[in-house]
Amino acid sequence: MSKFNFILPIQVRYGDLDAQWHVNNTKFLNYVEQGRFAYIMNLGLFDGKSFLDLGLIVADVHMAYLAPIELGQNIQVAVRVAHIGNKSMRFEYEIQDSDTGQAIATAETVMVSFDYHTHTSKPVPDEWRKKISAFEGTEF
Repeated sequence: MSKFNFILPIQVRYGDLDAQWHVNNTKFLNYVEQGRFAYIMNLGLFDGKSFLDLGLIVADVHMAYLAPIELGQNIQVAVRVAHIGNKSMRFEYEIQDSDTGQAIATAETVMVSFDYHTHTSKPVPDEWRKKISAFEGTEF
């Protein structure tokens, strides 16, 4: 994957571990979600006050597990928006070892712009498109 402009450190918690003493595969998705939420908050796309106003819903998820994560390992999740369509955006992620830069997992989500009050999809707001384009350094 190419350069990411947003990276969030993640703390591995005891409760993230499974019986084999590595992070359970389901927790990887939590890390991606945590990174995406931080990205959205960092760009000012959501004020964090009412989830009914979040404006995005997950439509599709893909995850590739490349290596295990162990307790005490320093990790981070890199996040970017790779594509914006009319009503959806494709986020790409890389969970990395913070010390070595090794890719531990890669993921992709398709997020649909969504109105939780009417339960309908909606166009990606122009303000979001502008802010994400400026942040990512590409025109969407």
